[in-house]
Amino acid sequence: MAKRLAITGGASGIGAAIGAAARATGWETSLADHMPVAGCTALDVTDAAAVADWIAGLTDLQGLVCSAGISAATPLLDTPPETFRRILDVNVTGCFLAAQAAARAMVAGGKGGAIVLVASVSGLRGVQGRVAYGASKAAVINMAQVMAMDLAPHGIRVNAICPAPIETPMVTALHDAATRAQWTSRIPAARYGRVEEVAEAALFLLDSARSSYITGHALPVDGGYAGAGVMA
Repeated sequence: MAKRLAITGGASGIGAAIGAAARATGWETSLADHMPVAGCTALDVTDAAAVADWIAGLTDLQGLVCSAGISAATPLLDTPPETFRRILDVNVTGCFLAAQAAARAMVAGGKGGAIVLVASVSGLRGVQGRVAYGASKAAVINMAQVMAMDLAPHGIRVNAICPAPIETPMVTALHDAATRAQWTSRIPAARYGRVEEVAEAALFLLDSARSSYITGHALPVDGGYAGAGVMA
């Protein structure tokens, strides 16, 4: 029986790209998203019972990618409390619920597994206008570290990936020409990333043969942004 990978936020963008790449390498994938899309289970990742039910219905689960997330480009002084709470609920609580349910299934299955949480460079460095999003992604990185320690005795590895801006529908909606110019001027690779590049990083971390000694790590997939200093 092929091992199964569950992906939240699997209908589009990074989640969809990871799903396609995983299937090409032999994984069976189960996708969930808040949008009712063919081949994707409709799921509110903030609903604990719904998340638990979805995971319980999957057989031979050995991988999870938490890619569901929302964002907003709003200065601190203009950020409504309800927006802050909603972003943390989806991005942080959603990751926690899916990872907890998946980890329980992996422990019960006795084969170990790997969990990848999609964070962001905004969780590593402050990004103007991203107070809620940045806080949520910093929390996701810390959760990956704590989960890695808690789950290591069960043979389950947990890591985070931290993309810089990637060409996704969410980024297209949020980034105007001025924002794109500002980002690319600060990324050594001088471009936005592709979803396929993030997918390859996720697959590496999911592959226990290639990344067996990597857990609790936050991997930037960012064209050099997180490591850049002063640029000419």
